[in-house]
Amino acid sequence: MSDTQTLIENRPPSVAALFLERVAATPDAEAYRYPVPPASGQGPDDWKSLSWAQAAERVYAIAAGLIELGVQPEQRVALASSTRVEWILADLGIMCAGGATTTVYPQTNADESAFILSDSESRVLIAEDAAQVAKALEKRAELPELTKVVVIDAAGAETSDWVITLAELERRGAAYLETHPSLIKERVGAIKKEQLATLIYTSGTTGRPKGVRLPHDNWAYMAKAIAATGLVTMDDVQYLWLPLAHVFGKVLTSGQIEVGHVTAVDGRVDKIIENLPVVQPTYMAAVPRIFEKVYNGVAAKAREGGPAKYKIFQWAAEVAREYAKVSQDNFRRTGTAAVPFSLGAKHKVADTLVYGKLREAFGGRLRACVSGASALAPEIGYFFAGAGIHILEGYGLTESSAASFVNPGEAYRTGTVGKPLPGTEVRIADDGEILLRGPGIMEGYHGLPEKTAEVLETDGWFHTGDIGELSPDGYLRITDRKKDLIKTSGGKYVAPAEVEGQFKAVCPYVSNILVHGADRNYCTALIALDEIALLDWAKENGLGGRPYAEVVAAPQTVEMVDGYVQQLNAGLQKWQTIKKFRLLPRDLDVEHGEITPSLKLKRPVVEREYKHLIDEMYAGTREK
Repeated sequence: MSDTQTLIENRPPSVAALFLERVAATPDAEAYRYPVPPASGQGPDDWKSLSWAQAAERVYAIAAGLIELGVQPEQRVALASSTRVEWILADLGIMCAGGATTTVYPQTNADESAFILSDSESRVLIAEDAAQVAKALEKRAELPELTKVVVIDAAGAETSDWVITLAELERRGAAYLETHPSLIKERVGAIKKEQLATLIYTSGTTGRPKGVRLPHDNWAYMAKAIAATGLVTMDDVQYLWLPLAHVFGKVLTSGQIEVGHVTAVDGRVDKIIENLPVVQPTYMAAVPRIFEKVYNGVAAKAREGGPAKYKIFQWAAEVAREYAKVSQDNFRRTGTAAVPFSLGAKHKVADTLVYGKLREAFGGRLRACVSGASALAPEIGYFFAGAGIHILEGYGLTESSAASFVNPGEAYRTGTVGKPLPGTEVRIADDGEILLRGPGIMEGYHGLPEKTAEVLETDGWFHTGDIGELSPDGYLRITDRKKDLIKTSGGKYVAPAEVEGQFKAVCPYVSNILVHGADRNYCTALIALDEIALLDWAKENGLGGRPYAEVVAAPQTVEMVDGYVQQLNAGLQKWQTIKKFRLLPRDLDVEHGEITPSLKLKRPVVEREYKHLIDEMYAGTREK
């Protein structure tokens, strides 16, 4: 048995047990950093730290407080909060109490929040603030199982017998531990690997979301498997801003406990640019939209600098892509990433002019980023790779505890999601669907045995719904969602995500794009433009001072976007090309239910909402 196999197979039954081991091993090492805004509301945040021992003190108090409230093993405690250090402490507290966390996105409305709380039979709700408490109060009559609400930030929230503060819960827990000093060790020691640890509700595009049941063993396996990849070490600093209610953010907390490195936690997306030079992370995880926004922002800024500056950026971008492709190809063939002297010389010049500044914007110490949740356009991936910011794409689903594949460090290949994590099996079905089996696969959908049977075979193989290809040496390339493949009325198949990704690499102003064409005789697109980038462009093109919707509707804007569409079409097969497009009057967002909190497009929702624009693009044509 290899060292890696031993590491994976000899895992404890829970992350709660791993947490106790971590605290015992490195009690004084830094575990978490988190921002504290200045009291005046002005100026930079003050960043505080918690050692593993300090974190444990709070975690154990939360766990004991929940036990004192009557929480029993596997009973659900819901957590409705943005990403902050208290989310992690509360989640660990729930697990150390033997309970199970029900994750709720803070953006979820009162009706859907009530459904999740009711369907999960959550006994306690840990709510971020008064706004989250208000949702529970509004629906209290529909939630007979919910016995207590615990509020993290009590400002504006009225406490009562039903609503207490997190500080009060911790005070009660600490007092309970004084008379029951071995309580946490006993609860954690009693956890069985098959016990429920987490219920994560998938973002439904139609109907109600499904609760994915993830037992303790899923997370213990993920923690060990992430460590076994060797991608992170104890010396790393992770910047964690992803939503922790999403499986991608949640899995990062498990890996950190096993490895023992520092995590800086701040879920405020608008603070990412400001935080990076302060945190100076060595690695971070993100979704493709973040890299697209950075790329488009850099391109737009270069364009604003005038024709000469933009030409330099375009040249540097092409050098970066060529450098990345050649070095990756050479590494694959020879084991070394050497490039020809002339390309290396051009790359050195481009590094001085462009890439170095880009790396400094990321804090100057970034070794690599992990990208997941949806596909990253290869041309954007190659650009960052060539600029020295290595984006290691990974792949997984809520049903597989997030991580199933990840690109290896030095041997990563842009355009693929890498190789399976140690202990995970993969095969490609006859129709191209990716099937997975291993310790990370869910137990099933909560209370939905028929839905579970549709995707999970009795021998453990999980049907992902994604289409992909495996290279001879085990690298996986995702080509599309099985259900999202477009078949035109001419019988040709189009992978919309592939076309959409290429357009994002071409047009620096796009925010979201949806390609449509199922059962139609040509493809069309709905395009939403990034407000900041577009309004900056407007200033340079005689449209300055006008509102976003007016700029979008201007003929100059339509003409500008059409130029990028034609550039896209030049590289596509005839049946893939975009014959017509419409610009949307506003960007797509989570609040309108058009994208998920992890920034994935909800195609059916967008197609329903803008059906009139789609019909307009096909008016007067033969459909079949």
